[in-house]
Amino acid sequence: MSRPKAMTVPALRGMKRKGQKLTMLTAYDATFARLLDRAGVDIILVGDSVGMVVQGQPNTLGVTVDHMAYHGTAVSRVVERSHVVVDMPFLSYHVSDEEAVRNAGRLVQEGGAHSVKMEGGRERASTIEAIVRAQIPVMGHIGLTPQSFHVQGGFKVQGKTESEGQRLLEDALAVEAAGAWSIVLEGIPASLATEISRALTIPTIGIGAGNGCDGQVLVIYDVLGMEEDFKPKFVRRYASLGGVVTEAVENYIADVRSGAFPDDAHSFHKRAGSAKGAVRSAGPVTEIGSNQDERPVNSSASGGYGPSESLPA
Repeated sequence: MSRPKAMTVPALRGMKRKGQKLTMLTAYDATFARLLDRAGVDIILVGDSVGMVVQGQPNTLGVTVDHMAYHGTAVSRVVERSHVVVDMPFLSYHVSDEEAVRNAGRLVQEGGAHSVKMEGGRERASTIEAIVRAQIPVMGHIGLTPQSFHVQGGFKVQGKTESEGQRLLEDALAVEAAGAWSIVLEGIPASLATEISRALTIPTIGIGAGNGCDGQVLVIYDVLGMEEDFKPKFVRRYASLGGVVTEAVENYIADVRSGAFPDDAHSFHKRAGSAKGAVRSAGPVTEIGSNQDERPVNSSASGGYGPSESLPA
């Protein structure tokens, strides 16, 4: 089967010209990245939101370049089609343009990023220009910027007044002029997001910014309803997996404690007539699964056994 056509920067920019909406979702590991890629999402964002949804931090400020490179690598290894954007975390581009270029380069070289994303408007123009000069594509991000958590007084909608809206429009134009190929508009009034989207030639990707943007992004855990108590206004849940996961784990616990698992079908056995204590195997032992996909246990998919090890038949 032929490899799917990769979503490059020119291809994604072309979608705006054609009036095609862009789709972006977050992923922080290989399993989710593979699923999103196969589903056909255009862009996978390895967001610094990993600090909150994976690490359990109260905000994104504790996330480091090492964290982002690690999660970027996990995602980029398995993606075939989607464009992989990795967030530049707090303080990775604030000190100097030179340091910003170096950190962006790490996310490309070590993290497998196709593009990097950074927050800020006019004040980040020279930094965006420097990174773009280093041949690294940049996605901008204005409006509610989580790395400005303390300055903005929390996660609050931005651009509600006329003057604030004008400032954000000017920020967006500055980000585009600096060389960014796209920009995230987060937590701003829908009418303002539409105005900005019409003023720019680069794609806008909204989150809590209405449907006038050129694309949309959400955190995958929110889309799947993994956290029952987290229900922000801008999120539409497409599943409620939090309850499904809890029920599955409860059933597993009950089966283990009752002795119902593992049963005969999920256990290995000696072959009939084999010598006592002999280990017989025609090849790598395969995993038992409902799909019987016959992945070798000693493959990287299992991570449990070395290249010369196998389980007895």
